Amino acid sequence: MAKEQQVKVGKAKGRPMLTWVGKQPLTRVRAYPAQHVESFSAGEVNDTAVDWSDWPDRFERGGLLFHGDNKDVLAYLLANGFRGKVKLIYLDPPFDSGADYVRKVELRGVAGVHKLEGEEYELGEQIQYSDIWSNDNYLQFVYERLLMLRMLLSEGGSLWLHCDWHKNHLLRCILDEVFGAESLQNEVVWQRTDPHNDAVQRLGWIHDTLYWYAPHGKPNYNSFDVATELSPAALREYSLAKSPGGEVIRWNQDLASDYRRFKLDDCTYKGSDPKRRFRWRGAVPSNKRVWPYKSPEEMDEAVRRGEFFLRDPDKGAARCRVSYLDERNGQLLQTIWTDTGRMKGGVRYPTEKPESLLERIVRACTQPNDLVLDCFVGSGTTVAVAQKLGRRWIGADINKGAIQTTAKRLQKIMREQETGLSEQKQGELVESEDASALPCQLGFTTWRVNDYDLQIQHNEAVELACEFIGVTRTRTDSFFEGTRGKRLVKVIPFNHPLTPLDLESVKEELGRRPEEERDVELVALGMELTARSWLETYNRNRPLNRFHLIELRTDAKYGGFLKHEPLTAAVTVRRKGDTVEVDINDVYSPSIVKRLNMEQGLFRAQIDDWRAVVDCVLIDTSYDGEVFNVAHTDLPEKKVDLVEGHYALPAPPQGSTVAVKIIDMLGEELIVTEQV
Repeated sequence: MAKEQQVKVGKAKGRPMLTWVGKQPLTRVRAYPAQHVESFSAGEVNDTAVDWSDWPDRFERGGLLFHGDNKDVLAYLLANGFRGKVKLIYLDPPFDSGADYVRKVELRGVAGVHKLEGEEYELGEQIQYSDIWSNDNYLQFVYERLLMLRMLLSEGGSLWLHCDWHKNHLLRCILDEVFGAESLQNEVVWQRTDPHNDAVQRLGWIHDTLYWYAPHGKPNYNSFDVATELSPAALREYSLAKSPGGEVIRWNQDLASDYRRFKLDDCTYKGSDPKRRFRWRGAVPSNKRVWPYKSPEEMDEAVRRGEFFLRDPDKGAARCRVSYLDERNGQLLQTIWTDTGRMKGGVRYPTEKPESLLERIVRACTQPNDLVLDCFVGSGTTVAVAQKLGRRWIGADINKGAIQTTAKRLQKIMREQETGLSEQKQGELVESEDASALPCQLGFTTWRVNDYDLQIQHNEAVELACEFIGVTRTRTDSFFEGTRGKRLVKVIPFNHPLTPLDLESVKEELGRRPEEERDVELVALGMELTARSWLETYNRNRPLNRFHLIELRTDAKYGGFLKHEPLTAAVTVRRKGDTVEVDINDVYSPSIVKRLNMEQGLFRAQIDDWRAVVDCVLIDTSYDGEVFNVAHTDLPEKKVDLVEGHYALPAPPQGSTVAVKIIDMLGEELIVTEQV
């Protein structure tokens, strides 16, 4: 496995405009190795139509899906060939709104029954992301990632950050600092919901904000590709029509189709050149504006060739430039968007955005074959749109459920695209007017960065531990998680045992609070021996701020929330002639059964069909023990549908290992292998 590397992070470009407790520049970051864990392919795309010359050799040509903290993922991308190669970054980070976004689960085949409402659950809940950080931690979190993202953007690349009213004012300051205020292209207002009927105490919040920055030169912007239809008011401005013979009359719907409808626009432009402020047929440009030509004779020539039209030939006018309706590609995009769908709580994710919104952004700022990155991939809307529009893509998320949801969504899209390509030759598609209809790839690989399955997301783990132990959260404290009785509480990151360095950091924080007299309760998975002696010495010599430790892995009272019973299944695999048959006979999910028993008083006997707990089944007929190559996917279209449970596939060579991956409705995975 590759060794970790150190990646240098450049300084912010703009003038610092915002400070917060604990603000630190990010100068270096570790790039941990990544493990290739899964591959999917629905077919091959003609490489002559796609330019992969800039693609790092270590990766297969196709989409990249990363499971891990996006800080680790971004460092890995910078260290492995993607610096300066991303054309579009879309960010939809947690909004720090105080909400817990938890995966809501329903058993299959029983729509509306056995619904597991995540917000009511105890410690084992699978939180998708905890949008409840203290203000300072949140700002540092975003700041560090923006510094790294800037280095991934290509020349002419764009970054779009999606936020709401909770933090948009602060995020704007951070964006200005990292990219430079001059990099701001637009602030877009997106109407995300319909009007609220309960807005009686204050105005209804119905919009989000999107900031568009281009820190590396003039951005790619396909203005006509995202132009919208003209409004009725705009159409009414085209009140004139010219006949084939040159006659100009007022336009009406009964005119023949060969009449060209037009309107008159201002022909002057901003300027101060006195040579262009002459009198033309009695007219003079308004203050600080000038004529487009240098003499009255040139203005007259523009009238003769039809560029200008004067309603009264004897009277000059600034508004005389002819603008034909048939030459206009709709209304150029403005900064208020009300026509790209609404967010009403996605079925895949609570904050899922409509594809129409992402389609506009991707079309506006990229060309076919460009690379799109979303490191808060969620339900995968950004990468799904990129795939449909013929762009290459990279997605990342800290939550395993998000990766699973995105992978299933992409598999479905790619299979549909492969079917379409088989019905129409690729060469014909490339030569068609819509070249973006050709996908860049029909496959993707999934990677795990820093073996993240062994690390619990710190913010998520803090919430789980605090709830279980009984900690009162303090959202305004950027260091301590809260209080428990008369003690301050500090949760040590669960990816390592308590060390003397952790203890020193708590001691230093208390040193900055000379009036603080409360004891401190430390919560950790375990601790090093050197930390134990440090604690004993510290508590022996200090009457105030004594340290107390809850060691979760050994604590009989508080360690229970870490216990986990894995998914189990009864699977048989047998060779039958030229096929291999796979039968799943039973699947047992202790996590789901526990919830049902706890929340609704139900027992496993009431789950009549084991398939109700299974979300999907994936099969690899030649598993090498490291990378799972998806040869077959059983993903029911609707929640009321069940997986099949019996599969007949082309037989692999003798001695091959068949692997069956089962994913339950909580996103837990199990791989069963058998040699044939």
